[in-house]
Amino acid sequence: MILRVVAVAAGLTCGAGLAQFPEYAQQYTQRLGGAVDELARVVSDFDASAAATGFSRAEALNAMRGNALQLRLRDDMERNIARHARLASDYDVLSRATTLGRLTALPRLTDPQIAERALEGFEPAIKLDFEGIGFALAGYVLGLSLVQALGRVRRIFRRRAAKP
Repeated sequence: MILRVVAVAAGLTCGAGLAQFPEYAQQYTQRLGGAVDELARVVSDFDASAAATGFSRAEALNAMRGNALQLRLRDDMERNIARHARLASDYDVLSRATTLGRLTALPRLTDPQIAERALEGFEPAIKLDFEGIGFALAGYVLGLSLVQALGRVRRIFRRRAAKP
């Protein structure tokens, strides 16, 4: 009896928790879009400055040598360019994906700065559409199943311990 109560409580807790994924994924994607736009501006400004002085992007980066400041600025710009490419690719996938598709694209929701900011502004919400209810039910079943599985394992060990 106690195991069933714990299992139902775990199911409800996991259901409520997993039901938050669609809203978090949406907020993450919105912040990701803002980061992509800002990095695109930074990269575009750099490319324009390079072109205005007769350099390609690669030539401009290569020309940034000579002192510690120039080397640091070059490293910063290379990181910005690489991050823009990575985040733009993530945004392209996530902005076109359904909520379930975002779940399968979970590794694209892992930029530490964006994830932290999305969590800071996150307000729990359960979407009352098919996907939101589906995530809640999946979480409920997951939580319920985990506790029931632990109960079965516990009974197996009790039986083995009781045998002489």
